[in-house]
Amino acid sequence: MPATLYLVATPIGNLEDITLRALRVLKEVDLVAAEDTRHSRKLFAHYGIRTPLTSYFAHNEKDKGEKLISVLREGKSVALISDAGMPAIADPGYLLVHRCRQEGIPVTVLPGACALVTALARSGLPSDRFGFEGFLPARAKARREALRQLQAESRTTVFYEAPHRLFATLQDLATELGEEREVAIARELSKMHEELFYGSAAAAIEHFGRERVRGEIVLLVAPAADGKSVRGQAQAGSVEDSLRKLMAEGMRPRQAAKQVAKEFGLPADEVYRLWLEVKDKQ
Repeated sequence: MPATLYLVATPIGNLEDITLRALRVLKEVDLVAAEDTRHSRKLFAHYGIRTPLTSYFAHNEKDKGEKLISVLREGKSVALISDAGMPAIADPGYLLVHRCRQEGIPVTVLPGACALVTALARSGLPSDRFGFEGFLPARAKARREALRQLQAESRTTVFYEAPHRLFATLQDLATELGEEREVAIARELSKMHEELFYGSAAAAIEHFGRERVRGEIVLLVAPAADGKSVRGQAQAGSVEDSLRKLMAEGMRPRQAAKQVAKEFGLPADEVYRLWLEVKDKQ
């Protein structure tokens, strides 16, 4: 095989979800760079692949990337795989692809399994337009800010999420986008315990708060309904009118913001800020 970098998609769960071409290339290349060689050896053992393995992941990308480029310069072929799905998607593999482009080294992609596409297809959410945001920030403040940007998003938005952070993410999502915002959560895709939850953010919090969550997670957020952002509702006058009415009745600010947020399916903090704006106008 010529000096080429092959991006090879591997199964996201079920080991049968791999193409015949992928198996052939993994057997014929000179070297396979894997995210976790221990994980990849299970796949290799299942299909009798004996090609040498080397590690390539986020923390050794710079050093190992240069070594892989050197191997390719020698005229050898290299296949890049991740633990599951398509390498270079939410994965440091894109940096190696960029280096190959700079060096004029050919790159070939072998299509195959991809968790975000699989989850989107199964979710039933609009897929004619969608955005992929990778992983949300681990820190709560940054995560809430990222979610706040989606208040008026007109596309389905797809995230990857760690199982131990899912519950906190759903709580932040309900706060920033409203408890009634529709979500779909795909867990353990193509595996024995595959699960797809579909419902409101509030229902998801209840469902996933019962016990420890395990497995790989894809979180999908439905588009905002027309005018469902705080600013959109405020421009229409409906939210502001509701706040003025409760002000006149003497309701406490936080209580009023919470009531209006629940009524319109909006983030309580944003409604409270709107309350302050209305108060200043008066």
